[in-house]
Amino acid sequence: MLAYVLMILGFFLLIKGADFLVTGASSVARRFHVSDLVIGLTVVAFGTSTPELFVNIIASMKGSTDIAIGNVLGSNIANILLILGVASIIYPLSVTRGTVWKELPFSLLAAVVLGVMANDQIIDKASVSAITRIDGLVLLSFFVIFLYYSVSIAKEIDGLSSQLPSESHSMIKSIIMIAAGLAGLGVGGKWIVDGAVKLASAYGMSESLIGLTIVAIGTSLPELATSAVAAYKKNTDIAVGNVVGSNIFNILFVLGISATIKPLPFQQSSNMDVGMVVLSSILLFGFMFSFKKKSLDRWEGFGMLILYSVYLWYLVANG
Repeated sequence: MLAYVLMILGFFLLIKGADFLVTGASSVARRFHVSDLVIGLTVVAFGTSTPELFVNIIASMKGSTDIAIGNVLGSNIANILLILGVASIIYPLSVTRGTVWKELPFSLLAAVVLGVMANDQIIDKASVSAITRIDGLVLLSFFVIFLYYSVSIAKEIDGLSSQLPSESHSMIKSIIMIAAGLAGLGVGGKWIVDGAVKLASAYGMSESLIGLTIVAIGTSLPELATSAVAAYKKNTDIAVGNVVGSNIFNILFVLGISATIKPLPFQQSSNMDVGMVVLSSILLFGFMFSFKKKSLDRWEGFGMLILYSVYLWYLVANG
């Protein structure tokens, strides 16, 4: 019972830790006269992905690689089908040409590249499949390219400044907030991984299932809050860009860092989840161009939520 309580507290620490880290780091950056544009593209963007990052690092170090891979794949599926589904119901999401033509295909490419890297048994007839350190470095290289591109289009994104913390703090308080944020992320991530392993063992479920569902949804809560608020404020570019950017971060940065620290063995059964990431990305791209409109409408959002519910049912039924 204690492990489950700590797991719930872990999610709270993870989310608050990310918030403290973003607030403290943004305040420090402003004191060094870093522009809000750069802060939004780096500190805030990294902040929403730090829950996935810390959970993955801890899971990798503990040898729970199914949780690490399941967390990223499950988060990416939840980001599109759940989070954008909810956001589009709040307010239909229209996007700029740059987001549709460049970021969405880049997100799809990242998922396809991951699928190719992870299937050594199928492609090279190897004895095992894994995301190796070399794969991790390649993913990080793609991530650098994505950051360079993000800077080039950032000035076109409406509402970017609204995502930044409004307050600035003293240097001492900012450093304390950064330290507290990192501590919260570390402790929260450990409790979540420990609780996930305990939960899987107690109920005879795979660690991959726990990673794809409970852990993935929990670590996606910052993205859900950001996109829901952005949709309510009608900052639709932020609502969509936050999710698509997070998906790219998760594969290229989070898995890249995780695999570089320790290679991640890949189970062939996870190909279905990689395929679901690819399918949801294609579905989003298709919805954006339905009826010649670059928007995600409410009825499409409901359809995405239904599809996500069916996917969760399938996971639980076969878990």
